[in-house]
Amino acid sequence: MASSTDETSGSGDIGRTLELLWDTGKRPSRGPKPGLTLERIVETAVEIADRDGLDAVSMRRIATELGTGTMSLYRYVPGKGELLDLMLDRVQRPSENPADLGEGDWRSALAALGRATLALYRRHPWLLKVNQSRPILGPSALDGMEKMLSRIKPMGLTDPELVSAIIMIDAYVVGAARTQVYAEEAERTTGLTTAEFFEAQWPVLEKVMTTGRYPLLAGLDENTWGPDFDHFEFGLQRILDGLEVLVTRRHAND
Repeated sequence: MASSTDETSGSGDIGRTLELLWDTGKRPSRGPKPGLTLERIVETAVEIADRDGLDAVSMRRIATELGTGTMSLYRYVPGKGELLDLMLDRVQRPSENPADLGEGDWRSALAALGRATLALYRRHPWLLKVNQSRPILGPSALDGMEKMLSRIKPMGLTDPELVSAIIMIDAYVVGAARTQVYAEEAERTTGLTTAEFFEAQWPVLEKVMTTGRYPLLAGLDENTWGPDFDHFEFGLQRILDGLEVLVTRRHAND
């Protein structure tokens, strides 16, 4: 998996994409396969991306999976640019279960958002290859934002600050997800587990640590690099701690 983004959201016909997302355009005439729908096309594209990567998604490949002709798909979606935005909206549908947004307070809601977003990237690693700096705002994006804002409004921050809190969590999660997903990709491509990879370096590193050049590193607890410490959760909670300081200060001033 490349570290750079390969696709960009909003690269298709923006107006047509919005029509498809919000179902405001003309419905296509029935194709040769009566069961063919836009929903099936998008879901099939997502399944291909999940299984074989975003590069594997093409109109021809989707048509083959659905057992129809490639040209039939163009009755429903103009091209891959618009299809990508439909895929993004599909996988980011917010949960309908209120419990998935935490226990009720703003902190648990943002923590739940962070964990859910990490799980999303792990389920759909191809998302990391999409530049979403300018997203097309479909139902999933707005539904998710509306639900989250309703939970964190009691923070008492300004509207830009509330949105920034959500952006902050998302940015943190993207970095953590990239580290995890790329590590898993490295294991698959090299055949070495992460543990085996670092064990291969240990004979040299052990000698280096006895030179006195790195006294702090040499003095670290032997469990420092172990799998038991949850780095993601530690970082997430520290971000929330920082927000809590701001919220407490803002409430005191009010």
